[in-house]
Amino acid sequence: MPRLTQRDRERIATMLAQRLAYAEIARRLGRPTSTISREVSRNSGPGGYDPRRAHLQTEWRGRRGGPPPAPASYERAPAVRAIEAELTEVLASTGLARMPARVLAFLCTTESGASTAAELVHRLRVSPASISTAVRYLLEQRMIRREREPGRRAYRYVIDKDVWFHSAVASARRTARLSEAAKRAAGILGAGTPAGDRLAGMSAFLDVLSGDLVERAKHWRRVMRS
Repeated sequence: MPRLTQRDRERIATMLAQRLAYAEIARRLGRPTSTISREVSRNSGPGGYDPRRAHLQTEWRGRRGGPPPAPASYERAPAVRAIEAELTEVLASTGLARMPARVLAFLCTTESGASTAAELVHRLRVSPASISTAVRYLLEQRMIRREREPGRRAYRYVIDKDVWFHSAVASARRTARLSEAAKRAAGILGAGTPAGDRLAGMSAFLDVLSGDLVERAKHWRRVMRS
């Protein structure tokens, strides 16, 4: 039976993230259950099964008969790892889901500000499915963009230089929607009632706040581009 391919290993990682049993994974791949069990147990590290690392290790064992060294390109200085961890926690505390926060923090702390999905899987030690969900959300929020890698079919994800402008505008829009909802509620409850007056004041404050935020964001975007 042919060896597992890189694509097979990516599918294994995805199905493990879905909590499928080894027997089901084996059935879907057309492999013996023992093959899947051996593959996962042999190639699971502190962060779980990593398809890219597993493929690299298998190729190395085939050539040299021993385990490969850790890929140097993924090693980061302790200070950089600490900064990345702190940024992740702060981003998550603002309401960003943890995996998008991890991806964004990683991109912020790279020299290039860019990474392929495979690199993110390897560096963050998570499944391809987790990375796919995270980058899709960040793309929808216009916090990153996708571009083709030079000379390759793969895409890389790049942190957008306007990421915080887009984030500020999105926050302002949410605030504006809350202002509108408070204004409608105040109209229904009626002016002069305690609840109506409270909501009307809330609406007025949030309306000014959202408008000011958009204007300041636009101002500093022009300044930083000049």
